[in-house]
Amino acid sequence: MKEIMFRSEKYPFKKPGKTTLIGIWGILVLFLQSCTSHPGNIQLKNGDLLFVMAKETGLSGAINSVTQKEKEASFDHIGIAEKENGHWYVLHAAPKGGSQKQKLKYFMKDQSDDSQRIIVYRLKPEYQNTVPSALKKASSMLGKPYNFNYILNENAYYCSDFIERAFRDQHIFKLEPMTFKDPTTGHINEFWAEFYQKKNLKVPEGEPGCNPNGLAASEKLIRIGEL
Repeated sequence: MKEIMFRSEKYPFKKPGKTTLIGIWGILVLFLQSCTSHPGNIQLKNGDLLFVMAKETGLSGAINSVTQKEKEASFDHIGIAEKENGHWYVLHAAPKGGSQKQKLKYFMKDQSDDSQRIIVYRLKPEYQNTVPSALKKASSMLGKPYNFNYILNENAYYCSDFIERAFRDQHIFKLEPMTFKDPTTGHINEFWAEFYQKKNLKVPEGEPGCNPNGLAASEKLIRIGEL
């Protein structure tokens, strides 16, 4: 910041007294605090949901193109935060590593390396009592492989599926009919048509499932800000 100078020839005011200087210092402190409060200074809570902003291309863009519900919600991945022995972790299901418990700093680095931002959502106060059991359930699902077909089964999970199951007994989220249609054409998105054709599978249009954008739109969550 530029140093504040009081020059009598330019500012013919009375020299500031002790009270005035204290007031100026207080304003500067508040200003500096506001500059560092967001992003990157969020106080996480157990059970916070970390949503990863979607890319515009590839699998990330394909997921977002058929699931985006709100302009400010454009996500392709999600995990849940847990503090253990003074360290923060993220429990999530990812293509690399499957269902895992990853240190927060490494989770953040993975997203940063892909130029993707992380947005924190939190359960509203009336639902905070569901967090302990959800974390316990999430821990019990660790070690399962990633579900690359995005068709629900009990042997593998995809990211939003992992989170929905963690909270399922508390009915925080709900499964909805999946769609793989391009909203601009009403036809199956070309990426997904080719994706399932290569797997020799029928596009699971209308089958129950979930996605990060759908979870972020839940009325039981509040958006906290960027991590």
